[in-house]
Amino acid sequence: MRVFMVTGEASGDMLAASLATAMREFVPDIQFAGIGGERMASAGIELTTRTTGWASMGPLAALVRIPPLLIVAWRLILWLRSSPWDLIVVVDFGAFNLRLARWLRRIGYRKPILYYFPPAAWLDSPTRARAVVRYSTPLTAFAHQRDFYQSLDLPIAYFGHPLVSLIEPRRVRPAAARDGGIVALLPGSRRGEIVRHLDPLLRAARLIRAQRPLARFVIGAADAEAEELIRETVGPGERESIQIVRGARAALDAADAAWIASGTAVLEAALREVPAVALYIISDASVGYAKRVWLNKHRYVTLPNLLLEREIVPEYLQEAATPEALAAALEALLNDPTQQLGEMRALRGVLGAPDTLRRCAAFAVEVAKSG
Repeated sequence: MRVFMVTGEASGDMLAASLATAMREFVPDIQFAGIGGERMASAGIELTTRTTGWASMGPLAALVRIPPLLIVAWRLILWLRSSPWDLIVVVDFGAFNLRLARWLRRIGYRKPILYYFPPAAWLDSPTRARAVVRYSTPLTAFAHQRDFYQSLDLPIAYFGHPLVSLIEPRRVRPAAARDGGIVALLPGSRRGEIVRHLDPLLRAARLIRAQRPLARFVIGAADAEAEELIRETVGPGERESIQIVRGARAALDAADAAWIASGTAVLEAALREVPAVALYIISDASVGYAKRVWLNKHRYVTLPNLLLEREIVPEYLQEAATPEALAAALEALLNDPTQQLGEMRALRGVLGAPDTLRRCAAFAVEVAKSG
């Protein structure tokens, strides 16, 4: 069995890698290749193209990336047409992957295409949903998206969120010392996220250190490019108290609390039961677009809050994400995380069963066999 996977950003890279590992339990000699990053390569997936620099913040930033990505897409389409694989798995990244699936079908590609994490789970669009079903077999991680597709009489598979299978809660930890504690900083995986988030986070860290002189800080870098940018941003005077590690999990595991750019990493923290404060800052030029397509429809932007339909992780967006506000919210969690941790435990039950990832992998194998 030969499976080709296509991602576009760090979260998709992680999801594809974990799915591939789980699929090997059913087909040990399965062959994987794909477009992705470090996590996929570490999972034994042969990369034909690396996605470093692909992800962007907002439609304006994405415009400059469209021409080179179109070239990648058409080279891939022509190659796949000449050498079809048993299954193509596209993961999220709808601006690229939905077009890829459509173009493959239009040139006559007949092998199965699985859309793992179909795009825009929280932006209900009948047109987009019908396109996903027309060109692929969708497999969602969110009950909300399953219900929306079913309301349109569209087929979609759902077993829960695979992270519930991958991330166990930590052992109960004692409260951080009043003059110390370990704080994780997760500014995001995209370059634009790091540029916009890291400065207010570092300034918030200084405020925490003023109250807790023995506090230490750990910054999680998604990949080598992110790590280099973070090292350039952290000042020489801060390097003794700040450690840079690779990946969200490495930053979260020892943390008493965390600041996290809204995204999959907040869900990882919730499942790991790490008290967290979320933030997100976009360019002024993108604010109008964000309000129109998202903030006018949803009260929250952070996944745990969306899933439970209430704020369990404090959110600080745009001008509200000041160092003072971020420091105050984190200080409150360091002092007493009890209520938030209780909400995080409730979230696990909403996400699915412990065998969710295995069920997703079994479904993917069956889709491959159907072609």
